[in-house]
Amino acid sequence: MNLQKENLYMLDRYKRNISYLRISVTDRCNLRCSYCMPEDGIDLMAHDDMLSFEEIVSFVEEAIKTGITKVRLTGGEPLVRKGIVELVEKIANIKGLEDLALTTNGILLEKYADDLAKAGLKRVNISLDTLNPKTYREVTRCGDIEDVFKGIEASKKAGLTPIKINCVRMPDSSETELIALKAYCKSNDLDLRFIRQMDLETGDFSIVEGGEGGNCKKCNRIRLTANGKVKPCLFNQNEFDVKELGAKDAIRRTIESKPEEGSKNKIGKFYNIGG
Repeated sequence: MNLQKENLYMLDRYKRNISYLRISVTDRCNLRCSYCMPEDGIDLMAHDDMLSFEEIVSFVEEAIKTGITKVRLTGGEPLVRKGIVELVEKIANIKGLEDLALTTNGILLEKYADDLAKAGLKRVNISLDTLNPKTYREVTRCGDIEDVFKGIEASKKAGLTPIKINCVRMPDSSETELIALKAYCKSNDLDLRFIRQMDLETGDFSIVEGGEGGNCKKCNRIRLTANGKVKPCLFNQNEFDVKELGAKDAIRRTIESKPEEGSKNKIGKFYNIGG
């Protein structure tokens, strides 16, 4: 790892500047999306295994010292983590952080958007795969799409912009529904990104349409799971335990092991790493 502290550059073996940290704050979720988890749920992490807010904040502080400038909170669904607004405020107040964002299914945004903005959150990405209430309920297995619409409006009012809409494009996605979603986003000043359905075990992924996710040549991110594993890549099985190694060493080993491109991951799941 080539670390130049005076310029806050953290370069991996392939000269990519690692400046983006994604943190999964929980593996819990209030939906059961068909492309993310089984209908009967998952084996959840024990609460005692999950990083405390103090541990997460300490990790972010160390990460920023070594070049991280952007943090995104994910899950599971990050808004189901008790005290999430408090965590946002603690992270937002860390000197050197330039951008703090959150990815959510939007169900709880109407409740939290204003408080999150006041705590220091800058932006949100909201998952929305269709505008059809029936299809939405089928995909999420339990969600009410009206809650998402309310969350989008609450985010606008709170100033959590630009708002990005993440749409998972599945093999059987209706072109008619996708066209309707495009029109909705355009008329509501929302940035739409299409994400082709991925498969960790087979290594099936592609570049996000409307974004840079999945572009290995430009990948500048590392990941921290809710139970303290630092990962260099979503499609890679390497991970380093921050509880055993400490933040500084775990970050160093993660950057040193970051692969040139993604391959397969047969031990991780989207709901506990964060997509």
